Amino acid sequence: MKKIVVLTGAGMSVESGLSTFRDADGLWENHPVSRVATHEAWEYDPVYVNNFYNMLRKKLVEAKPNKGHQLVAKLEEQYEVVVVTQNVDNLHEMAGSSKVIHLHGELMKVCSSRDVDDPRYIKELKAPNLDVMPGEKAGDGSLLRPYIVFFGEGVPNIGIAAEEASTADIFIIIGTSLVVYPAAGLVRYVRSNVPVYLIDPKEVNAGGIPMLKQIQKGASAGMEELINILMK
Repeated sequence: MKKIVVLTGAGMSVESGLSTFRDADGLWENHPVSRVATHEAWEYDPVYVNNFYNMLRKKLVEAKPNKGHQLVAKLEEQYEVVVVTQNVDNLHEMAGSSKVIHLHGELMKVCSSRDVDDPRYIKELKAPNLDVMPGEKAGDGSLLRPYIVFFGEGVPNIGIAAEEASTADIFIIIGTSLVVYPAAGLVRYVRSNVPVYLIDPKEVNAGGIPMLKQIQKGASAGMEELINILMK
């Protein structure tokens, strides 16, 4: 069975009603990175940071996977599929994808602020209990924080993702501008004879990638076109 590795970014979830961070109407317009997505911001005002992610969780539980997510999951009927996502939502899992590697953390989870990746203190929040309250603590006595990789922090799953990319028979990129590292560098691990499909409605500067074909459409329409190509 051939192996497909799919790298997804914020554009994957736009059709599900989730804002991207970098577009003109994106989240960073009202919430600067320096206030909500750095370790320094967390140290300075953990209540403000937690409140931001509390708000995002409430948006996420109202969202549903779009057709693009569903078609990525459907690939598992004929391929071994690994999804590597820069997104912190859980829409791939909700759509039925069985192997998802989250590079930047998971919005619905919280963790220890002393040791972010200690599995003993990572817990998943479920509706209606989506808020981390001021002063709420993890099992080790430290403040609970979002299970999110803040800017400037290490990306613990990048090595696992690179290994998956290096063994792909087909590599698909959906909804990412390939400017956020280290995720953007994953395509460099793809073998030179492997076809790479890039789905994004905007033109993406992806020069230097051999075997590249861009499908200039959104996630759902792009995946529909790609499935037709793969079935030929």
